[in-house]
Amino acid sequence: MNKMTITRTCPITKKTNTVDLDVTPEQILDWQSGTLIQNAMPNLSADEREFVKTGISAEGWLKLWGK
Repeated sequence: MNKMTITRTCPITKKTNTVDLDVTPEQILDWQSGTLIQNAMPNLSADEREFVKTGISAEGWLKLWGK
């Protein structure tokens, strides 16, 4: 699988984060075209898919839920 660099700004922490993920441009396009993200990118963890979708980082989740 190809590595893609994804950059998102976390809506909780307001920090911009960049992550290298095992995802292809085709998977991104499938998701953007309406395929459910878990079907378009089954190889990513739930946390990684959430980052792609919303930009929420691990630090953001900690700040939100304290876990």
